[in-house]
Amino acid sequence: MTIHKEGRKLLFWLLIILTALNYALYYYFPSQEVLLNVVLLVSVVFYVIILQFFRNPFVPVRNDDGMVYAPADGKVVVIEEVVEDEFFKDRRKQVSIFMSPFNVHVNRSPITGIVEFFKYHPGKYLVAWHPKSSTENERTTMVIKGTDGTKLLVRQIAGALARRIKWYVDAGSPLQQCGEYGFIKFGSRVDVFLPLDAEVLVHMDQKTKGGRTPIARLKS
Repeated sequence: MTIHKEGRKLLFWLLIILTALNYALYYYFPSQEVLLNVVLLVSVVFYVIILQFFRNPFVPVRNDDGMVYAPADGKVVVIEEVVEDEFFKDRRKQVSIFMSPFNVHVNRSPITGIVEFFKYHPGKYLVAWHPKSSTENERTTMVIKGTDGTKLLVRQIAGALARRIKWYVDAGSPLQQCGEYGFIKFGSRVDVFLPLDAEVLVHMDQKTKGGRTPIARLKS
């Protein structure tokens, strides 16, 4: 387990600020033991919460042809057939995973392939489970062409708290299955659009682990 690079600077400055705050209170109010203890406890708990948000567990890359792995830790909130009208412009199976502030927020590629299309969309910050969040929120759209020619669309979606999406790929970038391609700070959501003949392996409200939970099997 390591700390993700997106959180290192924030955690450093947060530690400095909290340490300075507690030192100042101790210096100016040395006799207020209850207050000092409460503030110290709250500071430690708050720092641990932020620290765990940026944890980055080791996940080995895979080469599991035909399987689609979860792009994120979280809970399955959508499984339905929809019209994907940005790239494919046809019907697809959508599987959406909601990430709470307590989940790991590293985003991982569900298959091995090449990024055929990538686009960033500025937008609103509706709650991530809102039906319109996938089309109106700040988001990225990435289409991966697998080694067998199958194409998947993966969409990072910012939520009410997540106002900074990070990505480390562009059109033409190679991706390894379960390898990291992005990060979303605080609560958010990731959508995966599958071919209609894909077999969905998860169910509503199921908990997923990014790069570890198989969410679908592609038709060979």
